Amino acid sequence: MPIGLSVHIGLNQVDLLAYDGWSGELTACEQDATDMARLAGSAGFEVTGPLLGGAATAEAVTSALETAAGRLAEGDILFLTYSGHGGQVPDLNHDETGDRLDGTWALYDRQLVDDELFALFGKFAKGVRIWMLSDSCHSGRVARRLPEVLSAGELGRRFDTDDPREVGRRLRAMPQPVQSAVYARDRDLYDRIQKSCTAKDLAKIDASVLHISGCQDNQTSADGTVNGLFTGTLLEVWRGGVFSGSYRALHREIVRRMPPDQTPHLVTAGVERPDFVRQRPFTI
Repeated sequence: MPIGLSVHIGLNQVDLLAYDGWSGELTACEQDATDMARLAGSAGFEVTGPLLGGAATAEAVTSALETAAGRLAEGDILFLTYSGHGGQVPDLNHDETGDRLDGTWALYDRQLVDDELFALFGKFAKGVRIWMLSDSCHSGRVARRLPEVLSAGELGRRFDTDDPREVGRRLRAMPQPVQSAVYARDRDLYDRIQKSCTAKDLAKIDASVLHISGCQDNQTSADGTVNGLFTGTLLEVWRGGVFSGSYRALHREIVRRMPPDQTPHLVTAGVERPDFVRQRPFTI
């Protein structure tokens, strides 16, 4: 019998000291993680966490993924979810194209660079399936391209979040000034992380990774009052297990229900497995 493990991460705020005085306050990320953990548990996955708020440190996330890598073998599956702010740091090992920026997850005590995440995926055995959901955005490219995507009025509406009634319209993107300040202060750390993850190492993933993100790279993921817009829509589509289609069909139906300025993205990495994409979500 295959084994299913799941790890769920959600942060409604981060450590002020780690992010140059920025708290990154959000509303629905921890509920996203809790709901995904509940779903995974009901589907028969062995759940780690959820890792919420101050418990969602870089060390805790790394440890959870390393433990999963040590336990899973061919035919097994990892279900990994993240809800929180996305950020970016300069790409030093040249594994990115286009904007030359590496994406990050804003964990409680520091950013987890996508190079670290894919290096961790490289520790999983051949034949392991990894399904990842990330309800966040990469604000580096977003900061430059938002005027091309949204009207001036919509930009104002989305970024004017001082009114508590507008809390559901917060974006899950680390502001550009915060990204710059944090990188300037902790540059040695983030440079060292990237230099330890060479492009050659990152290409060696024997597992099969299926990633559905909350938006495209040039868009933003919206927070909400209960769930993030992407996570809430996924739950609507899933309908407690009534949905019977594949991962690809799930993605298509979520996209169909989302607004045009937030389009979830499906990508694969590692060993190509067309049969994986055709499987039913939450199936071990």
